[in-house]
Amino acid sequence: MSDMSRSTVSDAAAPLEKVAGLRGLHVPGAPLVLPNAWDAASARMVEAAGFPAVATSSAATAAVLGHDDGERAPVDEVLAAAGRIVRAVRVPVTVDFERGYGLAPAELVERFAETGAAGLNLEDSHPARGDMIDAAEQADFLSAVRDAAVSLGVDLVINARTDSFLRRAGTPEEQLASTLDRGARYLAAGADCVYPIGAGDPDVIRALVEGVPGPVNVGYGGGRLTPAELAALGVARVSFGPALQRHLYGTFGSAMFSAVASGRDPFSL
Repeated sequence: MSDMSRSTVSDAAAPLEKVAGLRGLHVPGAPLVLPNAWDAASARMVEAAGFPAVATSSAATAAVLGHDDGERAPVDEVLAAAGRIVRAVRVPVTVDFERGYGLAPAELVERFAETGAAGLNLEDSHPARGDMIDAAEQADFLSAVRDAAVSLGVDLVINARTDSFLRRAGTPEEQLASTLDRGARYLAAGADCVYPIGAGDPDVIRALVEGVPGPVNVGYGGGRLTPAELAALGVARVSFGPALQRHLYGTFGSAMFSAVASGRDPFSL
């Protein structure tokens, strides 16, 4: 940890009421819907559309910074981007911080707090390799992050992403059992919400909501289930990840630049 004082860190961090406001938006059955942003401009659009918080996507942020996902973007650039987003909006911001970019818990909290963000995602598989981290090891990591925050006078909403479904770790039954176990461990370690990324089947989501002793975040995916249907299953948070950026750039961006290249009017699309 650097020589920054406890008061300096807490002064730079998100105000406690903003963090509490973000935490309070995680309501099972009335989920916080987060169309993930990737820069200050997209964050302002999310806020202007009426959403009460802004979430970032690590993949989408990395893309605009010129890097691939999987902690390949330098942590200094990721933190600087997070700070710009926080300063661009009035609502709380939660940042997809992969697995912490190799930072030890105390340094992670100290440097992250300087962005002013109210929350962060931390995942339990190796971002570059894809293999799962031992559940006890990840729980210890989350506990150390929470302890460091308390020590520094900082509050953060920790969304513990768990990747058994995403990484296809075992049979479908084993993936569910592992996710339930990991979810309970992570909440006990100090996480506020559990994000079983890749869970999309309604029966699986229902089992997760009933079996995880805390708020559950589900990815929107391709829209198989609407936010209203996810709410009916008891979900507390709905994420879009990099999908909106990819749709915007892939569908509209490609068409506009193709129109310019062919001499057509790009504004008529």
